Amino acid sequence: MGMYMTQALHRQLQRDPAGTAAVDAHERLDWAGLADRVARIAGGLRELGLQPGDRVAMLSRNSVDFFAWIFGTWWAGGVINPVNLRWTAAEMAYSLEDCQSRILIVEQAFAEMIPDITARAPGIAHVFVIGEAVDAARDWRAFVAGSAPVEDALRSGDELAAILYTGGTTGRPKGVMLSHGNLAGSMFGALAGPTGRAHDRYLHTAPLFHIGALSGLFIALYSESANYFLPAFDPLAVLETIGREGISELFLVPTMLRMVVDHPRFPEFDTGSVKRIRYGASPMDSGLMDRAMAALPGVRFSQAYGMTELSPIATHLGEEDHSPEARTNGRIRSAGKATASSQVRIVDSQDREVPRGTAGEIVVRGPGMMLGYWNMPEATAEALRGGWMHTGDVGVMDEAGYVTVVDRLKDMIITGGENVYSSEVEDALSTHPDVVQAAVIAMPDEKWGERVHAVIVARSGATPSTDALMAHCRQTLAGFKVPRSFEFVEALPLSGAGKVLKHELRARSLQGAGA
Repeated sequence: MGMYMTQALHRQLQRDPAGTAAVDAHERLDWAGLADRVARIAGGLRELGLQPGDRVAMLSRNSVDFFAWIFGTWWAGGVINPVNLRWTAAEMAYSLEDCQSRILIVEQAFAEMIPDITARAPGIAHVFVIGEAVDAARDWRAFVAGSAPVEDALRSGDELAAILYTGGTTGRPKGVMLSHGNLAGSMFGALAGPTGRAHDRYLHTAPLFHIGALSGLFIALYSESANYFLPAFDPLAVLETIGREGISELFLVPTMLRMVVDHPRFPEFDTGSVKRIRYGASPMDSGLMDRAMAALPGVRFSQAYGMTELSPIATHLGEEDHSPEARTNGRIRSAGKATASSQVRIVDSQDREVPRGTAGEIVVRGPGMMLGYWNMPEATAEALRGGWMHTGDVGVMDEAGYVTVVDRLKDMIITGGENVYSSEVEDALSTHPDVVQAAVIAMPDEKWGERVHAVIVARSGATPSTDALMAHCRQTLAGFKVPRSFEFVEALPLSGAGKVLKHELRARSLQGAGA
């Protein structure tokens, strides 16, 4: 048989049944308790008529229930379909109908959306609520408690494990099909690095409907860590949980890390237990890295780069690459090197590999590469042409194989015939003392075609002048890369994964400019 994602649960049950497995504000489960819950979820799902490969959807914030649902669905032989909490009912219903999810479990906090979702997704046959039953929705915990445990179905290898919906910013969201082998292959590639193993207390605070957070959960599980869940990211709750539970490892996207280290109450909390912070979803700018390393002097940082379609990890920038030397040679600005299970290339528009130091599209192959997009054979063929996943990201590889992600293909700014990569300009702006966060986008320009436009979140009480910001950028950037226009905002729009939504920024800025 191939790799199977329930393997770590079997191993933990055998090796440490009384050890801490999962903790949230409501309950603590040891590995024996979690395994029993998982086997009962599987029994209940099979009683409902679940067949191997059927999709089971969950609309919930992070919790022990979410963790148990993932493995209970797999134990039953099903496929997980986590729902993006930030979508409208119409978007949720589209994804549920698209992949024919017949069973939906909803956290009480979202129960009022159930009538709207089910009206738009008539294929849903069974609805459960985590909490008190409402209308046609049954009490999930009571259903699970009353179900008889069953044996693990042991789906594995190329058999479908998850359908995760991605995008939605351009047309309909696409259902990414990931197998047990995809998820395990990506995770083992990350764990095979020199700093892979943990045996830690891992705090899950990024939303688990997103592959980056799910990947952190799988890495924690396979490295025998206890798992702590916050329902949603909140910087104060993160600091409180670190202090109370002695958390040793976290996965944060840079926007979350910024909110933690810049929190006014940060100095009140003992963060000495934290050993590792993994970050991802977007590059960390130099200004934030400086503040994070100063605030958390004993912490070892590492970064992963990838995408849902790669299950998700393609490259890894390890702890050794966050040294003072790596900061001076610029490697810390990179996304690291291919993991043990990935092969990465930089190619031109004809899919030919380009010389080192030349920008091109990042393409990846390896066991983490998705099975394809659900019911979208043309989009699948386009993305996986030539046997490589085409990421849509522009990157540069150096002689040692370090990949620096410079932009999304669609976000690149072409001004006066010159290519400007927004990440480079954002990094320069981030080191100005009055800049908390910067996002750089293209705006139409009569003379240059497009101009570099910077959207700035300034330090509280500070009002940096545009002249000062331009002068600051000129110290490290060529003239054509320096922003020609600026806009100051209270906050940047973020996706569920914590990425800046540049299409929203462009729409707002165009509207503000009267374009």
